[in-house]
Amino acid sequence: MCGICGIYDFKNNAEKWSQALNKSNLLLKKRGPNNSGTYINNNIGLTHTRLSVIDTSESANQPLTDFIEQYAIVFNGEFYDYQIHRKKLEQKGYKFKSQSDTEVLLNLYIDKGETFLNEINGCFSLAIYNKKDESLFIARDRYGIKPLVYYADNDKIIFASEIKAILPFGITKSLNNEALQLYLYFNYIPAPLTIFDKVNKLLPGHFIKVVKNKIELKRYYCINNQVNNDIKIDDAVGEFRNLLENSVKRRLISDVPLGTFLSGGIDSSIITAIASKHTTKLNTFSVGFKEDKFYDETNSAQIIANKFNTNHTVFSLSRNDLLNEVTNVLDYLDEPFADSSAIAVSALSRLTKQNVTVALSGDGADELHAGYNKHYAHFIALNGGVNNMFAKTSLPLLNILPKSRNSSFSNKARQAQRYAKGLIKNDKDRYWYWSTFADEQYVNNLLINNNLIDFSKNKSNILKYINSDFNSLLLTDMNLVLPNDMLFKVDMMSMMHGLEVRVPMLDHTIVDFIFTLPSSFKIDKLSRKKLLRLAFADVLPTEIINKPKHGFEVPLLPWLKNELKPLMNDLLSESSINEQKIFNFSAIKIQKDMLHSVNPSESPIHLWSLLVFQYWWNKYLN
Repeated sequence: MCGICGIYDFKNNAEKWSQALNKSNLLLKKRGPNNSGTYINNNIGLTHTRLSVIDTSESANQPLTDFIEQYAIVFNGEFYDYQIHRKKLEQKGYKFKSQSDTEVLLNLYIDKGETFLNEINGCFSLAIYNKKDESLFIARDRYGIKPLVYYADNDKIIFASEIKAILPFGITKSLNNEALQLYLYFNYIPAPLTIFDKVNKLLPGHFIKVVKNKIELKRYYCINNQVNNDIKIDDAVGEFRNLLENSVKRRLISDVPLGTFLSGGIDSSIITAIASKHTTKLNTFSVGFKEDKFYDETNSAQIIANKFNTNHTVFSLSRNDLLNEVTNVLDYLDEPFADSSAIAVSALSRLTKQNVTVALSGDGADELHAGYNKHYAHFIALNGGVNNMFAKTSLPLLNILPKSRNSSFSNKARQAQRYAKGLIKNDKDRYWYWSTFADEQYVNNLLINNNLIDFSKNKSNILKYINSDFNSLLLTDMNLVLPNDMLFKVDMMSMMHGLEVRVPMLDHTIVDFIFTLPSSFKIDKLSRKKLLRLAFADVLPTEIINKPKHGFEVPLLPWLKNELKPLMNDLLSESSINEQKIFNFSAIKIQKDMLHSVNPSESPIHLWSLLVFQYWWNKYLN
């Protein structure tokens, strides 16, 4: 994986942006610490920072050109079946000067044009310039595994792997209020919005074509969710197992040391089980939490490591170790992102990079196979019968019980109340409620300028796929939660340490297959991830196959009351909030008071998201 950035100047004067390109290159250096390069020609400037994984020689450095130097490419990602396509291209007469997947990708584009995207099995953000017709082609992979943002005005279009690399070009930095509004609900910002006005995320499965001063945005891929009700579950199990086996094998190709994240859960255990069949003494890595035994799954991870004879490493972290990671995370983020599990992912990535350059993970399995608590809640809401009646009638009692994420009882009370409240909502509103961390009353009271028309439009767009079919929930997760929260988190937190993370569960052959299956293959009253468990029941130990999902809760409540209190009080002081004129301090004070009460509820999450935003504001806009 790497970092890319470029500018297409409509006035044919890319040379004047050379200094900005150099600054952007430096800002992307953590993504690509091994090499960097820049290409400038007439109206185009491209820059690249390289994390060397496939063909580590100089001949594979980027920007990379074809033999006659008509085309130039910058590429961030992996093209897993490049060797197959290289042979086909060689048979057509194409010549190569490296062993890299990037050069195959470039020649495939030369051979097939924009339809080459349909041939790629991999993850990517890329840009290809054609000197002859002065066109620029920019694309992002099907599911948003790799990031790409862009800015356009009357004079130019700029693109980059990260927002921070666009800023040296002197764009006007102004707050996107629509993005802020959604951030307060989700703790992340859904694409295509970013926190900066006029800077957008390129949506997954889309490309941009630029010719002269014309910009064309097109979709080249969408998930096929036409269900095949004729397939038998035994046949689906066999097909899925075969597809995942091939996906993992494809992702083991590397010219640098490789391993797997092994949390001890079912997803990473399956990836490890398959990878160990094709790798001698596979490296595996787990993170444990000394003071939080409920979330520590290292015993389960060790069971898998022993069974598949891996070279296993456990990183045992204290709360102070995690706390020390907070500043690293906040400093690297270039837009507010308040999924606090990013802190643990950063720590795991930093420590893993000391041993390998590539790690496989189980990300994507929950969205595909209905693995989250909210999925089971939705299923029971649709099929619960008398239990739902009892939950509704219990709501008055649940409303008065103390609620927080900091103890088992209060967390159960919190979950029960959210479930009961969700039951009385329609399909769309229920999905929204169980996918967000704030309600409209909180956001309306917090924001000084709250555009309800924009909010309604954005909410409707996010929920456009939701209907009474359970699969519509998973499709929405694939378009919302997966790219904007989970994949963004893994990419940013791994690449800040120069670690490449590959996600076998998101091979497009798997995604396309899973979405043709009935929801009954994925979830029922007894099981989540039903197909996944059936497919690998004979491979994994019973205690792993039947293990309930464990998330990881960063101890925000004690941190904000103690170690992070000075930072919180500084960033959320009444004087700074009033001077900023974005938030009503009275709403923030309510959250601060709740934090120290017997019923903190969601105040730690709300205050953390505000702290993250203020930290970003002070760095980029203040």
